[in-house]
Amino acid sequence: MARRLPKRGFKSLTGADTREVRLDELNKVEAEVMDLAALKAAQIVPNFVSAAKVFLSGKLADGKKPHLKGIRVTKGARLAIESAGGKIEE
Repeated sequence: MARRLPKRGFKSLTGADTREVRLDELNKVEAEVMDLAALKAAQIVPNFVSAAKVFLSGKLADGKKPHLKGIRVTKGARLAIESAGGKIEE
C-alpha cells in the first residue's frame, strides 16, 4: 500500500498568494486609502500577492489614522486601528 501512494508533500494552494502585514508596517504607507495596490507601491508586500492580512504587532505612529480597504484584519489589529481613529472597509 505504501508503494502505491504518491511521494509528494503538502503544498497549500492559498499560502503563496497571501501575506501577513504587521501593524507597524502600515506607518510606511503614505496613501490616504490603504488597499493592496498601496501596500505593493510601498513595497510591503510583493507584486504577485493577491491578498493581505494585518496582524497586531507593533504600534501605529502618533496621529496615523489608517483607512484600510479590501484588506483582512485580525481582532486585535481591528481594535488598535479603530481606537486610533482609523476605518476598515471590507
